[in-house]
Amino acid sequence: MSTEQYSAAEMMTITAARALHNGSTCFVGIGLPSEAANLARLTHAPDITLIYESGTIETKPRVLPLSIGDGELCESALTTVSVPEMFRYWLQGGHIDVGFLGTAQIDRYANLNTTVIAANHPAEGADGAHSYANPKVRLPGGGGAPEISTNAKEVIVTLKHSVRTFVKDVDFVTTLGFGRDGQARRGRKTIGKGPVMVITDLCILRPEPETNELIVVSLHPGVTREQVTEATGWDVRFADALQTTDLPSQQEIEVLRELKRVTAEAHNKTESV
Repeated sequence: MSTEQYSAAEMMTITAARALHNGSTCFVGIGLPSEAANLARLTHAPDITLIYESGTIETKPRVLPLSIGDGELCESALTTVSVPEMFRYWLQGGHIDVGFLGTAQIDRYANLNTTVIAANHPAEGADGAHSYANPKVRLPGGGGAPEISTNAKEVIVTLKHSVRTFVKDVDFVTTLGFGRDGQARRGRKTIGKGPVMVITDLCILRPEPETNELIVVSLHPGVTREQVTEATGWDVRFADALQTTDLPSQQEIEVLRELKRVTAEAHNKTESV
């Protein structure tokens, strides 16, 4: 299969789906994580248990949900529990193998920001500086991501690669990766390892042992080191044994496109009602 037969976005989703294993329990975020998790369920991991923050367990949506409150999740779930039970028993009880998250900003130590942009940057306004109370952009917030990052056994992050999203230091730490110095988890009693992989439309990054700084371990087919460097807001490093990500299979592409087709069709019908 040539690199012209699939998009960078499809490459990212398929690569992220492959990171999930059959039989595992996955706490899924809305958006790209949900797309990848459901692709995994429809291909190589039919027995994966998908859990959403609204309390739906072993959900098998026919179309991708618009939000955690989408009725499709509850209708297709094995059962639905209360949100307190979801967090207290399932997540804090150590029953989640993988937390699958997206974000607006990520930094070199895998800290995530979904709260405010430019909270500490030079001002464009008259008050001299942006602040938490007066940011450049206010985002939706953390939701369940901080608890997922602390309590899931592993965390995978997926997002598009650009200098706007890959910054040296996030403007606000909504969800802990490894802290401002890369050592915030050292000596702390948390259930999980924290972020183990970041998957983008250009490459795969993993935390470097000891420093926990994200380094590129695999480039997607056709992507160059220069492209990744230009799209990253710090001096990103590459693994000595740099790999090339496996090409998508025809089945993966066909299943993903069909999932997105039926999702678009269903949502268009809903909007017209």
